Amino acid sequence: MKLAVPRESEAGEPRVAATPDTVKKFVSLGFEVSVEKDAGLQSRILDADYEAAGAKIATDAKTTLADADMVLKVRRPNADEMGLMKKGAIVIATMDPYGNDAEVEAMAKAGLTSFAMEFMPRITRAQVMDVLSSQANLAGYQAVIDAAAEYDRAMPMMMTAAGTVPAARVFVMGAGVAGLQAIATARRLGAVVSATDVRPAAKEQVESLGAKFIAVEDDEFKQAETAGGYAKEMSDEYKKKQAELVASHIAKQDIVITTALIPGRPAPRLITKEMVASMKPGSVIVDLAVERGGNVEGAKPGKIAKAGEVKIVGHLNVPGRIAASASALYAKNLVAFAETMIDKEAKTIALNWEDELVKATALSHDGAVIHPAFAPKSE
Repeated sequence: MKLAVPRESEAGEPRVAATPDTVKKFVSLGFEVSVEKDAGLQSRILDADYEAAGAKIATDAKTTLADADMVLKVRRPNADEMGLMKKGAIVIATMDPYGNDAEVEAMAKAGLTSFAMEFMPRITRAQVMDVLSSQANLAGYQAVIDAAAEYDRAMPMMMTAAGTVPAARVFVMGAGVAGLQAIATARRLGAVVSATDVRPAAKEQVESLGAKFIAVEDDEFKQAETAGGYAKEMSDEYKKKQAELVASHIAKQDIVITTALIPGRPAPRLITKEMVASMKPGSVIVDLAVERGGNVEGAKPGKIAKAGEVKIVGHLNVPGRIAASASALYAKNLVAFAETMIDKEAKTIALNWEDELVKATALSHDGAVIHPAFAPKSE
């Protein structure tokens, strides 16, 4: 069995899909591991580190991918990479398939058996494989660091002989994995933190981290969650009341971090230009959803925009801004999933198509797109 780890081809992607620790694991499973030269350099992993773990360093993508039975990537392979892979090769990556139907179809036509890690089901068994959570956790942390870097004041309250520096006020919109980590990080830096979310269950989580929960907590809100733990659509009357509360709250904040994403759909608009204009000079907004259209009116992908004297931070690939940590977690997600595909006694690949993890994540196989959300609709 040959495992290939190419250097990421997409500009601005510093992460890598394997670390020396995961290479050791793959070698113990019976793989011959090929890592492209300098694949881990931007994640602080040297070729010598991979070699010490048992990998062979290949000079280019062609050599790396030649005859590979399994390929690990951070991003979906491009056309050139697909052309270097053998038919039937297993490719595991974050595939970003929504709105990229042609690229998904191209993987099928190339004969690749591809798996989208972002479709990993949220079940106990798969927690260690959950790339969305591992990367969102780091994005939430980095959002606060980026905000602090742009904010021209101190974050914690400081009492000095020359006077008191007030603590920064930080408001986090969305209390999912990224939001909760942002709350925790801002609290560690000494900020006064508040947060909002459309799910009633989030209130307890927010308050457990020492932040204040902001929401119109009427009877409708208390019943705004399905049995499966998802948010229900709220009435227009409720939305109006919540928007008014949030708008008045944002005007008093120094830093706002937005984290709202909906898979397969544009990011919801949470902050209008009027809300931005209401903030104090020197305030900072970090939009973690900027790659999906943004939560903030005026956010610009890959840039720090200014609206008056308010900065709107729209960095792309925020987990990649701390690539060494992000790669370490992502690589562990991948090796945990790949291990389920291996017959450990025979040391061969043994895909079980009845496995719920395989069913949930498989995108293409045997020349066809097979995931129900992307497979061609039957007439």
